[in-house]
Amino acid sequence: MREDYTQHSDEELLIRLRDGEQGITDHIMNKYKNLVRSKAKSMYILGADSEDLIQEGMIGLFKAIRDYDSGRDASFFTFADLCVSRQMYTAVQASRRQKHIPLNNYISLYSNVSEGRDGEEEALVNVLASGSDLNPEELVIDKENVDRLEMLIERELSSFEKQVLDLYLTGMGYQQIAKVLGRDDKSTDNALQRIKTKLRKAIKKSSAGTLDSENASHSP
Repeated sequence: MREDYTQHSDEELLIRLRDGEQGITDHIMNKYKNLVRSKAKSMYILGADSEDLIQEGMIGLFKAIRDYDSGRDASFFTFADLCVSRQMYTAVQASRRQKHIPLNNYISLYSNVSEGRDGEEEALVNVLASGSDLNPEELVIDKENVDRLEMLIERELSSFEKQVLDLYLTGMGYQQIAKVLGRDDKSTDNALQRIKTKLRKAIKKSSAGTLDSENASHSP
């Protein structure tokens, strides 16, 4: 009769796995497959194929099982969450080397994302519009404005800031982003604040330029 592994903690089971007990890897892979699927849905916003992401996530989960060290790492859940996210994001970056697309459609702008320190969730358009004369409806109306925003991101943000924005759009807070990218919390949070400031200024400037052009075109 097969043992009921659900009665034991992940950490206990991994110790037994290191001692050579069979069946534990399959149990943990099955236990966390829904975590992988959930993360694949959030990463899909970055333009990657969902099934490919699930496969990459399962690879990340396997690596977590293989590499987990109870004396060094936090809980297995936290470690697995990090390994899955990192594996998926690495795959997304690899698939987009030839064509960088920070935002693949306007829906992503209306997704709820973590604001960081206080953990409150707010749509990115509201974050960018706050502190400016623009409201969300004026900020993003059609595909033309989305294209303009993508150009602003490509022009205004550093490589690191683009990576932070990518993961921020999947719903991650700055602390998890820092872990996925292997950076410290402070530099990641600072990058997030710079992103918001840069994009607010760039969007406001771009919108003002568009308005001036429209007024000029209607002048007698």
